[in-house]
Amino acid sequence: MIETGLAGHRPHRPWLRRLRKRSAVALILQVRDGELHILMIKRAEREGDPWSGHMAFPGGRMDKADANGFAVSLRETEEEVGLQLEPSDRCIGRLSDINARPSRGALGMIVSAFVFRLERAVVLTPNYEVAEVVWVPLEFLLDSDNREEMVWKYKNVEIPMPCYFYEGRRIWGLSLMMLDELMDLVEGDNPRRKRWRKR
Repeated sequence: MIETGLAGHRPHRPWLRRLRKRSAVALILQVRDGELHILMIKRAEREGDPWSGHMAFPGGRMDKADANGFAVSLRETEEEVGLQLEPSDRCIGRLSDINARPSRGALGMIVSAFVFRLERAVVLTPNYEVAEVVWVPLEFLLDSDNREEMVWKYKNVEIPMPCYFYEGRRIWGLSLMMLDELMDLVEGDNPRRKRWRKR
């Protein structure tokens, strides 16, 4: 179902993306104990990191040596969790680029997301940037009863935001935007999903 949805998906690519700073992440899917899971990381607490302590996907900024966003997702996955994605670990598609809020400059940063299907046993070895690795069941994300609301304080303004809490970990922001697009491709025109997205 996911492969079918991604095969026909036309991801959005923002205007002037080539002029902006770039980064990329890997969304890695694997069947574990008979159920499809997605790999997430909890970023280590680091001063100066705008996503310090957040739930995220393996990834990071593009270096001059990186040929493209896909190369970034491979390199950063190996660096952050010790997983060297091989050709047999199929990239089954990509999601729309997201414009992350700018910390400097007016254009912000473009984040590209590539989706992989992992079908082999692996041992993950997180580096100093990663506090922990978490496999989140897709069934948990697809269940509308697990959707919650939080308040994000930004420049003294309180903004209500959607989120999940998975075993005490908060999933929100850019990572949730990527998951929502992926879940839409999984569920298609499920009317229950439509009500969940609007509330």
